[in-house]
Amino acid sequence: MILSFRKATNNDLKEIVSLYNDSILQLDNYGINQWDEIYPNQDVIKEDINKKQMYVGAINSSIAVTFVLNEETDEEYKSGKWHNSTDPYMVVHRLCVNCNLQNKGIGYKTMQHIESFLSSKNIKAIRLDAFSENPYSLQLYKRLCYNIVGTAHWRKGVFYLMEKLI
Repeated sequence: MILSFRKATNNDLKEIVSLYNDSILQLDNYGINQWDEIYPNQDVIKEDINKKQMYVGAINSSIAVTFVLNEETDEEYKSGKWHNSTDPYMVVHRLCVNCNLQNKGIGYKTMQHIESFLSSKNIKAIRLDAFSENPYSLQLYKRLCYNIVGTAHWRKGVFYLMEKLI
């Protein structure tokens, strides 16, 4: 299974919105109240695409995973005890694997790709936040050696602020 990564385009919008909506339903079925119709919604996704910050990983021509990479952080990120305070870093937002392709290592391979890509750009750290009640994402980031450096409290609850030096 070969993942091919590229920046998302407006032509991808419908498929990406569908991917997130399917994930919201699946998370709800698992009792994980992380995302909903408010976030991430079509407006958020369209803005990510227009800012050229959203990426997709495709298998053949179908989107298997999507994520956002940028330097944007919420005010809550200031409470993190970041190990890397001066070197360049990037933030991963809204990583979402196609529901039909989960448990096949796509999230793991995507994060490895992100780490390799950013390392080649001389980025020294990756930051992200993970919902404290999503055991699947927490397991993924633990396996990839991300460290919890703080917590953030948003509308849906507690999120762990995480970082990995690369």
